[in-house]
Amino acid sequence: MVGEGDPRCKAQPLSLPPRRENGATNSSKEDLPPELAALRSRFHPDVLHWALRRARQVGVGGDEVLLHAGLVTPDELACAHAHHLGLPLALLAGRDPASARLRLSPDRAVAALRAGVVPQRGAHGLGFILAPRGKDVRKLANNLTREVRPDLSLAAPERLRAAVAQRARQALAWQAAEQLRETMPHLSAANIPRGRTLGAVLAFAAVALLALGVFAPAELGLCAIVALSLLFLCAMGLRLAGCLVPEAAQVPPRIADRDLPVYSLLVPLYREAAVVPRLVSALLDLDYPPEKLDIKLVVEPDDDETQRALAAQPLPPSFEVLVAPASGPRTKPKALNAALPFARGTFIAIFDAEDRPEPGQLRAALEAFRRGGTRLACVQARLVVDNPLDSWVSRHFAVEYCAQFDVLVPALAAMRLPILLGGTSNHFRRAALEQAGAWDAYNVTEDADLGLRLIRAGWEVDVIAADTLEEAPVRIGAWLRQRTRWMKGWAQTILVHGRNPAAMVREIGAARAFAALLLTAGPFAAMAIHPISLLNVIWHFAQGGRDVSSTAEAVALALSYANLLIGYAATLLVSLVGLRRRRRLGEAWILMTLPLYWVLQSVAVWRALFDLVRDPYRWDKTEHGLAHRPTRQEVTEGASDPGLPRPAAAWR
Repeated sequence: MVGEGDPRCKAQPLSLPPRRENGATNSSKEDLPPELAALRSRFHPDVLHWALRRARQVGVGGDEVLLHAGLVTPDELACAHAHHLGLPLALLAGRDPASARLRLSPDRAVAALRAGVVPQRGAHGLGFILAPRGKDVRKLANNLTREVRPDLSLAAPERLRAAVAQRARQALAWQAAEQLRETMPHLSAANIPRGRTLGAVLAFAAVALLALGVFAPAELGLCAIVALSLLFLCAMGLRLAGCLVPEAAQVPPRIADRDLPVYSLLVPLYREAAVVPRLVSALLDLDYPPEKLDIKLVVEPDDDETQRALAAQPLPPSFEVLVAPASGPRTKPKALNAALPFARGTFIAIFDAEDRPEPGQLRAALEAFRRGGTRLACVQARLVVDNPLDSWVSRHFAVEYCAQFDVLVPALAAMRLPILLGGTSNHFRRAALEQAGAWDAYNVTEDADLGLRLIRAGWEVDVIAADTLEEAPVRIGAWLRQRTRWMKGWAQTILVHGRNPAAMVREIGAARAFAALLLTAGPFAAMAIHPISLLNVIWHFAQGGRDVSSTAEAVALALSYANLLIGYAATLLVSLVGLRRRRRLGEAWILMTLPLYWVLQSVAVWRALFDLVRDPYRWDKTEHGLAHRPTRQEVTEGASDPGLPRPAAAWR
């Protein structure tokens, strides 16, 4: 048994307590709960009573307050608790015998992580290693009797999680990469046609169309234009309908600190060393009790640069660095799946490495969950580009986000239609996320797929009026790679959820299924029909506006004009509404170059289809840390500047 004399248990006592309000002296002789009583010999009584007051205010254990205040380490806490309860301490590191006594079957790893209990071989048979902290120490102390004492040992929760990760690494890696594929094969992009099979199908379709075109070129061309135009115009109609839905007012959170749940934040990183300090700073700015934050930073095993940057960055106790498994596809959803079993929260949020979420975003999400009822599975925060002035492509990207997250997505939520989630700032009810199968490691737009999968499972998705500042690609090449990945993922999503249309209609209804079709296939129709329509109109003008020679040609030309006029007008209107809501109308001039931007999007569509055949699961990494991004003070002071995003309500 490790006692107080063990050097691993020593913490420096404080000679002075924290400053008390109004100079009052706390002379209370109130009994301390077990998690603080174990620390009597290490801290001044006033420090312990301050921790108790803070613990009651926040609704946690007093030892958690001391830990997050930086006054004690996890190992020191575990050692003190073990000594106080008269139990052995299991270090679970190096040559500690407790590591050899673990009896953990791989299929029970997730349950062990959730419970904080791992079986071990004890002197009298089966025993257990426990990792209690906070109120769990109180429960253990109340249930522990001197007369009946099974083989129990105590360990720091961090060490227990590391030991489980090491012991069950293969099972956890399989779960991260393959669980959805095995348990719900009809909902995984791993099981769609790919490679040579998909290439052969597309080649056959191309040959068939070419053969038909030889015999009926005008009719075939007209049929293709009509089909694409109908899908495109319906998608534009949905966007226009979004303009009619008024902007929802932000509802102030009303949940007291003590009633807040533990909130887990999952942040996947790959080649993100440059943004690590900014990321840590942004997450520390969140208005949430640090004792109830559980932040998992997930890195790739061969990303030494990012791992070194994290090792050099002082991380508070709420942060934990996890390494994603090397097996399976290297994708963001696999990294998220790898982190999920280690998350402690009942609510889960996803952030990207370059994100700067509004400080009150977690509280806003919880308020939405409280008002939305038990069937609300996910809420999406609004994404805002904060570097629009960097380049022509970043300006267009910023306007797109205004239209998407300030107009279309809130309208879809108000109309109870499916939402293709953004890749970041999604907040999930953990039970719903796990029931839906978590993320598909083989889908490169896991967010869009998961949004549809939640709806199909009977859950609801909503939007909150809270912002996350994001970095847009600055270079056209980076933008094109990112947009290609998006379009490839949407194509995967179409193939997954469209393989049995009748089942989807039964599950979510015809209206929602049609809206899902417009949201996923609409961009493909838009980018396919746009160059055709543009060339038709240009050719017509080049010919001096001559009369057409056939009915088919006349219809095709009329549709081309309609597609351009309605498409540009709808995009212009939705963008202007979004810019007005963002107070950024000064950026609207960039829409004059919309035809060129759409041509680039068409290029991305064709690249995506080629990539879908050649390498369907490759994740094209988006470059971060290249933009000039304003500080939070500049954002607040620049609200009237059309080049800067407006401040979120919580920042004003």
